[in-house]
Amino acid sequence: MTEDGTDLVGVRRRKLAELREAGVDPYPHAYPGVVPVADVKEPHAGLSDGEETEVRARIAGRLAARRGQGKAMFLDLVDRSGRMQLHARLDVLGEEAFARLRDQVDLGDIVGADGTVFKTRRGELSLKLEDFAVLSKALRPPPDKFHGVHDVETRFRHRELDLLSDEEARALFVTRARIISAVRRFLDEDRFVEVETPVLQPIYGGAAARPFTTHFNALDQTMYLRIATELYLKRCIVGGLERVYELGKDFRNEGLSPKHNPEFTMLEWYEAYADYTDVADRYERLVASVASEIGYDGDIDFTAPWKRLTFGGSIRDATGVDIYADRTLEGLSELMRANGLEVPEHEATWARMCDHLLSKYVEPHLIQPTFLLDYPVELSPFAKRHRSEPGLVERFEAFAGGMEIANAFTELNDPDDQRARFEEQAAAARAGDEEAQPMDEAFLSALEHGMPPTGGLGTGIDRLTMLLTGKASIREVVLFPALRS
Repeated sequence: MTEDGTDLVGVRRRKLAELREAGVDPYPHAYPGVVPVADVKEPHAGLSDGEETEVRARIAGRLAARRGQGKAMFLDLVDRSGRMQLHARLDVLGEEAFARLRDQVDLGDIVGADGTVFKTRRGELSLKLEDFAVLSKALRPPPDKFHGVHDVETRFRHRELDLLSDEEARALFVTRARIISAVRRFLDEDRFVEVETPVLQPIYGGAAARPFTTHFNALDQTMYLRIATELYLKRCIVGGLERVYELGKDFRNEGLSPKHNPEFTMLEWYEAYADYTDVADRYERLVASVASEIGYDGDIDFTAPWKRLTFGGSIRDATGVDIYADRTLEGLSELMRANGLEVPEHEATWARMCDHLLSKYVEPHLIQPTFLLDYPVELSPFAKRHRSEPGLVERFEAFAGGMEIANAFTELNDPDDQRARFEEQAAAARAGDEEAQPMDEAFLSALEHGMPPTGGLGTGIDRLTMLLTGKASIREVVLFPALRS
């Protein structure tokens, strides 16, 4: 209802009935021959004011505005590529068609338009309407054209309304698609093979996260939505696919935040005969290439080489705490207190306390692209031990814009070492760590067949899109983010 009590849906339904009574199908099967608005406008940008052409065009889209009620009307039609003005005249369309356009077609309706291209005396490139068709009668009015959809809950729960009313929202998701295409193109040109691995898995692994659990009725078996593609992709490396990647959905049963959505898009790649330094070089080239391809013009400089720091050194510089001085939870907690830092009670292990220090005191300040190298082994169950630093692994995380955007290893390919790491994770699970990795005998068996030296990386496409579009929340760049019912 409007303020004057008008039932807008009811009014539109009456117009729908009138169209049908007049023999007009308001929901036809197709409308062939449509050309994007941008493709019609671009060749005619140089027309002089008032100049007419004999060039015919057929466009289609949603009616966004209407002006005039006498013997002529101007209407704005919008498609994904842009907006074009329609000039409708009674003497061209005829009385019946003109009346239908005036009285039974509403803003928000999807219409097709045929006509010739011209430029008005005021300099507006337009289509002189010779015929039109109702392609979908909208029974609900569009969002207010001046204010759009500003309620956050409505924008995310009914993204179609956000897209319908906000050209910037549409442009953002086109940019996201271009980012994904650019990533694929970069890896394809570097001779990687794109593969698909199971989303539904009997054993989850490859990350520290809690899974979503489901039941496979036909097998009467508990299954898990994957939390990462890592272990299956490394089995592809064992099988001789020496450079592989997968770009798809992962699922982690965790909380919501500006940087976390339980369903997210992840790119992982693995390359034989490479280590984490090779992977870092490729990643900074990839991000710089993607940023250039989409025309990124923000404040972050993605030009290689990126800054490189160590995990422990960055924490020491930010807090004064040497995390390796005492590798026990109690000892690290005392060092934190000695340096005037608050000690959270919920961190159950030394490794988790280290991660807390990184997340709170280091990560928010890493605005320009930075690699943090050489993590403690306790935080990295799948990374290869450091070749020169005992107690560390060859791992980096990449940061930019104050958040982590990638995680990479020189991959662990010693099956006995990997089994020992799984056993350590099992002990952590028994001690209450809900994100510990379960034992995966199929993966261990694959490693026992021999995996070459390998470097691997995972990067969140949602976060990369946030970074390259200047958005502060992951919900802005996910079409339909998770929301409470």
